[in-house]
Amino acid sequence: MSTYEARLAALRAQLKKEQLDGFVVPICDEHMSEYVGDYAQRLGWLTGFGGSAGSAVVLSEEAAIFTDGRYTLQVREQVDGKHWQYVGVPQTSIADWLQDHAPSGARIGYDAWVHTKGWVESATKALAAKGAELVAVKSNPIDRVWAEQPQKSVAKLIVHDTQYAGQCSAEKRAAVAEWLTAHKLDSTVISALDSVAWLLNIRGADVANTPVALSFVLAHADGTADLFVAPEKVDDAVRAHLGNAVRLRDPSEFVPELRSMNGKRIAVDPDRAVAAIFGALQAGGAHIIEARDPTILPKAVKNPIEQSGHRAAQARDGAALSRFLHWMNETAYKGELNELSAAARLKAFRQDTGKLHDLSFDTISATGPNGAHCHYKVDESTNRAIEPNSIYLVDSGGQYLDGTTDVTRTIWVGPGQPTAEMKDRFTRVLKGHIALACAVFPEGTRGAQLDTMARASLWQAGLDYAHGTGHGVGSFLAVHEGPQRIAKFAGGQAGSDEPLQAGMILSNEPGYYKSGEYGIRIENLVLVEERDIAGAEGRYFGFETLTFAPIDKNLVDVRLLNTDELHWWNDYHAKVFEVVGPQLDGEVLAWTKEACAPLTAG
Repeated sequence: MSTYEARLAALRAQLKKEQLDGFVVPICDEHMSEYVGDYAQRLGWLTGFGGSAGSAVVLSEEAAIFTDGRYTLQVREQVDGKHWQYVGVPQTSIADWLQDHAPSGARIGYDAWVHTKGWVESATKALAAKGAELVAVKSNPIDRVWAEQPQKSVAKLIVHDTQYAGQCSAEKRAAVAEWLTAHKLDSTVISALDSVAWLLNIRGADVANTPVALSFVLAHADGTADLFVAPEKVDDAVRAHLGNAVRLRDPSEFVPELRSMNGKRIAVDPDRAVAAIFGALQAGGAHIIEARDPTILPKAVKNPIEQSGHRAAQARDGAALSRFLHWMNETAYKGELNELSAAARLKAFRQDTGKLHDLSFDTISATGPNGAHCHYKVDESTNRAIEPNSIYLVDSGGQYLDGTTDVTRTIWVGPGQPTAEMKDRFTRVLKGHIALACAVFPEGTRGAQLDTMARASLWQAGLDYAHGTGHGVGSFLAVHEGPQRIAKFAGGQAGSDEPLQAGMILSNEPGYYKSGEYGIRIENLVLVEERDIAGAEGRYFGFETLTFAPIDKNLVDVRLLNTDELHWWNDYHAKVFEVVGPQLDGEVLAWTKEACAPLTAG
């Protein structure tokens, strides 16, 4: 099955064998992960889509692929419109589409290990309105026809030392136990991979760029826990670290254990646990209490050790990025580079620190029209030459033991000058970035309330961008971490309504994208901190900027910046040089000093 058309036909043949009229295919794994292991890349195998968020529905005579605004361009380039309808979400949900397109009396299959209970309920209701039904499959039919499906990773677990975590696992489990006791609960299911990693202070290598291990945890009110993980992944060092209070169990025991909870009060997070977990607990007679994973908020609110580690990681990463930006300035205008070679060189600069564990995501290395794809992923088939007199966007990050980084810079590749439009758009994005960086807000403020600050200058020109403004970031964990985010609040979008708290780390990344021409984004990470304001009535917060690397002044229209914005630019770049300068020397130091020189009013 070398073609996607053949794969679609094979799936339809398999569905017919199983007496199914359709099947739903999300990008997901058993842990509701955003980024999944190769074995779970079923949507990509079936359609060719390479994004990190999307779903598909395959019916006997038609098929549709669902993506959000980040992938409007990408999905059309990667997925054949002859066989697939393109559907935008959240404008149209899978449930709504099924209600309109599924035949009366149809049996639509789904894998309960890759969908939430809430999704199952909404899809069931929508199909019932058509006289159709949603049917849980015993095994995923794509796995039946995917002959070369990768196996699950058997990479070893590693211990994440307290010198980086800032709190030992026993203390974290005790806090969960206290929460369980306060709510008269016996246990909670911890199914999100980064939650398992955070709770037990372990890391893994089962998902590209995210140091997590495929596993589940049952945490109990007595402070003990059961870790369900493949035994070959655990060595003596990990066993000693976990101690007697964490029982190691084979993954095959997970479902039977859930089914043995008769009469027990078990907390399960409906947003992070798949429907199969609810089904197993229900079949075993457990009393299920839906509640947010108790590790989510403590994981998001970084302790002082984690905050300090992030600052160290960001300073190290900023110096590596500064070296890259200098290298680009010296070489890119010659027209000899391409997106892949630039990304490889940036990775090498990070590796030169001697502390890089991994990248934190696949580098978005995008020149010209590729930059207009918000979440572009370069490969051999899309790789473009970085041409003189063009805009180049690079969104990248590193995984270090002391922190996770994520930074975007947009640079002008000379030797000519950018157009007036390019400078206008870049400066409007910059104004939004500065507005958010300088925000001061009262306790209880949600990310959605701040989102407009980053968009206001673009809106004034009739422009916008189709992605969130900020996401949470983990500590040597997921580069996208909840529950906080800064985004438009649309239909209860997860995280947009989460109050921001001191210790949370978020990205600040407004952008602008002109289809077929270029993309612009400026991204730093920021830490929520309490602000001491004389006479303040209540608690107030602001942001400490964590990311330090030069922003390209060649794309700035100084006339659009007011006095306060110029002060921010100059103060920020003075701090950049203070942080990264001591790590540089020679020509790189001289270039960085010039890149950080003050701007003056136009």
